[in-house]
Amino acid sequence: MIRKFDSSYVGTVDMENLGYTGTPINHRSYTQQQLAGALHKAVAYAKCMDANGFNTFWMAEHHFQPEGTECIPNLLMMAMHLVNVTRTLKIGCGFNVVPMWHPLRLAEDYAMADILSGGRVIFGVARGYHTREVESFGAPLMDQDANREMFEEGCDVVFKAFEGKPFAHKGKYYTIPPEVPYRGYTLKEITLVPGPERLPVECWQPIQSGSDRAFDFMAKHGISGVIGGGSAEGGAVERHMLGFQAAYARRGIKLELGEKLALGFQFHIAESREAGMREAAQYYEENMKMFGELRLVRALSDEQIAAMRDPKLAAATKLPRIEDAVKAGGFLTGTAADITEQLKAIEKRYPALDRVVCSLPLGTPLKVALEQLERLAKEVMPAFRDSRIAAAAQ
Repeated sequence: MIRKFDSSYVGTVDMENLGYTGTPINHRSYTQQQLAGALHKAVAYAKCMDANGFNTFWMAEHHFQPEGTECIPNLLMMAMHLVNVTRTLKIGCGFNVVPMWHPLRLAEDYAMADILSGGRVIFGVARGYHTREVESFGAPLMDQDANREMFEEGCDVVFKAFEGKPFAHKGKYYTIPPEVPYRGYTLKEITLVPGPERLPVECWQPIQSGSDRAFDFMAKHGISGVIGGGSAEGGAVERHMLGFQAAYARRGIKLELGEKLALGFQFHIAESREAGMREAAQYYEENMKMFGELRLVRALSDEQIAAMRDPKLAAATKLPRIEDAVKAGGFLTGTAADITEQLKAIEKRYPALDRVVCSLPLGTPLKVALEQLERLAKEVMPAFRDSRIAAAAQ
């Protein structure tokens, strides 16, 4: 049963001239004041969600984007600010890009956040998908095999460190600790100080390709998964849920279908489904322009990607439309009753699913986003109140 309603924000400025025929992403440029404003928008999101009974506010770690699309470079720093301006809202790292961190530094920083926030910061890991940021930090992304190897080894180190006991690690990318002299002895082990208070650490990871290797790695570390974005469309949900469940079963852990998973949706509440699609189309298209070619929408052709970069080509090219996303189930729109009905159908199909992440497309202005979050809280979430009250009592 759906008990937890979350939302996410990737850190965007309020944009102008939206949609496929609007300003191309690569032509956008904003002042330092505007880019910094994306951090203050995160505060507004968090306060709104906290006041309206949401469970977790997820943010994305990204770097070097003067286009104003994803402007939060350090989730743990942002999270520690947000827990001090909210009361009960949890702050989710969605997600720390492990290859861009030294794993010991990531483990240390999360441990501090866990302790000082009283457990209100949720850990999350990912491999990354922007060559500009991952490769600029000296980590591989063009070489996908190397990126996955570095991600997996980095996570192995992080989870060893979380145990708060002396440990050593020797792998392809990391040797921890180095065998150096220290106060009269040769260093052989190292200890994370302090370690996180809540063990095992709750960790989340995005599900994209849904390979057996990825699912087996998640099961190895007890990682939960978020199925969202393009993965929420085209029938991939069921396939990912079954693959995730099977990976845990291979480790002798029985999960109900949907357990330890969250489903992500975009949404827009309006007077009707047609009105919702009409109002949100420009936001959906701006979101698609940003994420479409970055391995997150795998079905796009070179012709479609070129049209997303050039408004002159957009009118004559068949591009993904909000109508397609609504039909596929990845974008929820219509009246509050329409959206409630769609979520109730999801709940019935996957009774072990207890968390949904209902977010606004990247191009949505702050004023509209806050209005939509309040409407979701007041007009949709009460239909799931009984299960949410039961969850709070646990």
